[in-house]
Amino acid sequence: MPDSDPVEVRAAGGVVTRPGEDGTEVLVVHRPAYDDWSLPKGKLEPGEDDETAARREVLEETGVDAVVTAPAGSVEYTDRRGRSKRVTYFAMTPNDVAPRDADDEVDIVAWWPVATAAAELTYPHDRDLVAEHTA
Repeated sequence: MPDSDPVEVRAAGGVVTRPGEDGTEVLVVHRPAYDDWSLPKGKLEPGEDDETAARREVLEETGVDAVVTAPAGSVEYTDRRGRSKRVTYFAMTPNDVAPRDADDEVDIVAWWPVATAAAELTYPHDRDLVAEHTA
């Protein structure tokens, strides 16, 4: 029986920024299943394009309805199941914020100063994206 997993997992996410009291802030999420801090992202749904998926995932994970302002690049890596994964990111700004309850996927949503995000995000590719798109 053939493997039903796709050859490449496709996902999209956002480098969402806003002005803060002490400079630019970056939207980050904590995922309890991995105990990591990352940029909001998630898998594309069938027939969905990268930009639509990024906006949907940011909204679902954070409650922030964000507007895409520019492409932010993509990263490729091998996921925890050994599959090739490509995540396409977009620079985004918040349009509106809706309340959301913590769930199993994301338990904490926070706005971090750029310097904190560039130093404290769990994954190097997330730290690099913040550094590149908030300079």
